[in-house]
Amino acid sequence: MGQFPSAALHRETSLTFLSSSAFVSAEEFLGEIAANRDYTAEIPDECLAYIFHLLGPGDRNRCSLVCKRWFRVDGWSRHRLSLNAQSEIVSSLPSLFTRFDSVTKLALRCSRKSISLTDDDLLTISIHCKNLTQLKLRGCREITDEGMSTFAQNSKNLRKLSCGSCMFGAKALNSVLYHCNNLEELSVKRLRGIHDGAELIGPGAAASSLKAICLKELVNGQSFAPLVVGSKNLKTLRIIHCLGDWDSVLQLIGNRNGNENLNCDINHGSSNSNPLMEIHLERLQVSDIGLFAIAKCTKIESLHIVKTPECSNYGLVCVAENCKLLRKLHIDGWRTNRIGDEGLIAVGKHCPNLQELVLIGVNATLLSLSAIACNCSKLERLALCGSGTIGDTEIACIAAKCMALKKLCIKGCPISDIAIEALGSGCPNLVKIKVRKCRGVSSDAGEWLREQRGSMLINMDSFDIDCGFEASVGDGGVHEIGVEFPQAVGQVTGADASTSSNGESELH
Repeated sequence: MGQFPSAALHRETSLTFLSSSAFVSAEEFLGEIAANRDYTAEIPDECLAYIFHLLGPGDRNRCSLVCKRWFRVDGWSRHRLSLNAQSEIVSSLPSLFTRFDSVTKLALRCSRKSISLTDDDLLTISIHCKNLTQLKLRGCREITDEGMSTFAQNSKNLRKLSCGSCMFGAKALNSVLYHCNNLEELSVKRLRGIHDGAELIGPGAAASSLKAICLKELVNGQSFAPLVVGSKNLKTLRIIHCLGDWDSVLQLIGNRNGNENLNCDINHGSSNSNPLMEIHLERLQVSDIGLFAIAKCTKIESLHIVKTPECSNYGLVCVAENCKLLRKLHIDGWRTNRIGDEGLIAVGKHCPNLQELVLIGVNATLLSLSAIACNCSKLERLALCGSGTIGDTEIACIAAKCMALKKLCIKGCPISDIAIEALGSGCPNLVKIKVRKCRGVSSDAGEWLREQRGSMLINMDSFDIDCGFEASVGDGGVHEIGVEFPQAVGQVTGADASTSSNGESELH
């Protein structure tokens, strides 16, 4: 009693420790520590690289400075880089990519106030990064059509390209589509070279491999129509805040899918193409004509109709009657009251596979919510935000009939403690709930619900326990397609970070 641990350790001569070679005594173990023995010396480089992959960017950078071996292993095992693409790093590019010679995913970001890398620098990168499969460009305003064309010729293994706030345009993208015939994902945001009168884009050789296209904040996004229509293996299409009338483009897509389905029926076989499965429309000039066209894409499983004020119940009914495989439906009605009970009742009647429903600014009532609760037995995630017609009666219906529901978000709806009491005994599989900006709900109701459902994760205004999912009726965008990297200034990083929407409910 009272002795130091080290003294006790010396007296315990029978205690042994496992070293890299054999069992040693405690005294020998302490001697090895005193001799500063490197216990990682006999770990294979591959194992050390695996450990590095489990670390965050900062810890990994620090580990690379421990010794020459760790520096070397970190270099050849690093596959992702995110760089501050200012002109000041030009002199470091050769040595940087000599060290990181296995990079497959690269992000180049430059702030608006700085001069970015140029065409010559992008050429240097393409020469060193022979294995590059994913590239993200942000704010690289000195890169031109010619520089991107040369890069495309040297990067034929490219599978994902995401570019935003750059100055190049249609010529650069057409070159990528021509040379990179394995391209699977393309995300384009605020390209200054895509303007009125710009040449058409696509389809190109990549049209046979493209699976996802995201167009965001473009002046002339319709110039991508040949690419969108010509990409017969396209599964995901997202068009966000792009100017112009999009009904005509959606009609071309719908007619293509309709013809393929007809040919499939005539030949009594399956089509060689993989039809669209996800469509996201946000802040667009699109009407029921566009929704009628989407209804021809009968394999759709996920549909987002966000802030498209010309869309109404008529279009949604047509989609519901034809797209019976629908699993996810997000609607932001922007409080226009053009989408409501009629369209949602059709969804409940014709879409039994629905698993996720998000309604923002939609005045649904007991009629439609009851139809969905009764017929959509697989519904697991539900968000109801900014609706003046969803009250205690509607929530009680959900609590009584949505047996599979696991996650529920209610925001800005006129519910009270009565609704919370209904949830206390209903929805037996509910594991996460979020209630925000519902003035009729008291803090006592939250405390009571926690007592009733102790295992449930609860997030309320005055009873704040993180439940792991977010809901918002504010403005914002959506998840971008393509590889995402964390923003890094002046350092190398190695992890991805998604950009999430602030304009929709997220039920993860």
